[in-house]
Amino acid sequence: MDIFSKIAAGEIPSYKCAENEQFYAFLDINPLMEGHTLVIPRREVDYIFDMNDDELAAFQLFAKRVAQAVKTACPCIKVAQVVLGLEVPHAHIHLLPLNSEDDADFKREKLKLSAEQMQSIANKIYAAFKSQQ
Repeated sequence: MDIFSKIAAGEIPSYKCAENEQFYAFLDINPLMEGHTLVIPRREVDYIFDMNDDELAAFQLFAKRVAQAVKTACPCIKVAQVVLGLEVPHAHIHLLPLNSEDDADFKREKLKLSAEQMQSIANKIYAAFKSQQ
């Protein structure tokens, strides 16, 4: 089981932002911006385009709802969606609150947020996500 599967299963702690039976969203522990969220399928699949069409469509619709919650919790102009990363063999989408294109530069210095700040942000996103239902 890879690290993201362990996170989704609750075996490794995370700052949960949203979930359903198929997908899980949590804060990136090395965020570029407050509200930088990762969205993953619960099923282990390495490459996003290896997902079947129905699963990929559901993944995008779930990510859309999470992005709307991120935008509510972390006011910004838009929420960027970035599919990037080779270090974890598990498909994932980065959702980034965006006020300028520089906000999506993965080479820039990451934020250092306290556990309390991270939990507060996750709670806001989770509440915004739940209020959509």
